[in-house]
Amino acid sequence: MRSVLPRLGPVRGLTATVAAFAALLLPPAARAADDPAWTAEPVAGGGRPYIYMEGVPGTVLEDKLSVTNRGARPLTVQLRAADAYNTEGGALAVRGARGSKATGTWITLATARVTVPPRTRAEVPFSVTLPAGAPPGDHPAAVMAASGGREAGVRIHLRVSGPTLAALTVEDVSVSGGSIHYALVNRGNTALTPRVSFRADGLLGEALRRAPRTPAVELLPGRRVSLAEKWANPPLLDAVNVHVRATAQGAAPSEATTSTTFVPWPTVVAVAAAMVAVAATATWLLRRRRHSPNHSEPPDTPEEPDRDRHLARSGA
Repeated sequence: MRSVLPRLGPVRGLTATVAAFAALLLPPAARAADDPAWTAEPVAGGGRPYIYMEGVPGTVLEDKLSVTNRGARPLTVQLRAADAYNTEGGALAVRGARGSKATGTWITLATARVTVPPRTRAEVPFSVTLPAGAPPGDHPAAVMAASGGREAGVRIHLRVSGPTLAALTVEDVSVSGGSIHYALVNRGNTALTPRVSFRADGLLGEALRRAPRTPAVELLPGRRVSLAEKWANPPLLDAVNVHVRATAQGAAPSEATTSTTFVPWPTVVAVAAAMVAVAATATWLLRRRRHSPNHSEPPDTPEEPDRDRHLARSGA
């Protein structure tokens, strides 16, 4: 089954999902055609895109989620709690049914299975028990609802009260395949929305400058993601230093650099092949000229006739 998690909204320094904004721009008929037969979401109240909860270690927090059946038949939905994390490429994902070992284990659902009558919404209470030794900071999780081969998630942004640290580093910069590759690492305890800028300086001047932009990544605490920035028109011939700079709210800027050389190898190979061909042709022509019947060599010096040698010996 395919798991779907929305990104966090602009509350607490986190950004809303681009997909949510795109859906709002669609005409009503298109939105209605794309609406699923059932939905799982936070209990109505200000249109919450996710559930935010905060408390000190040892606290028990409570909230509700709702499951809406838009169909004409009763709907049975399975519910489970799960850890949320970043995939290597930066997308948000959740652990499998038996893979949660952190925040997902703190969540207790009032029921793991709910049957919703046609065109009805059911509310499911749940509680979150913060362990006594829970470290401060953000602890992402989700409640997953599954039915009919489809799985949808309700984001839970859980924060344990205490000192917070925003720390971001950019690492492992390289250039290949027409892209600048780099890694972002969240070394703090709060979720971050990075902004990244790119610059390349070569022997022939500035080769690239891109203003800070926000990649489609919500970087969770302790996570590392690998990203790439397309570079469609790099220099044909130059040696450059590529700089990648990352910032995030509350975090010190981080920058990493790599060096690379651009050489137009197809042109170099073509020129070298042409030079080899010219040299080979010249050598062949020279050899052919030397072996041609019309080619005359300078005559050898004729030997002295016998008569002349006899006169020389007699002193005449």
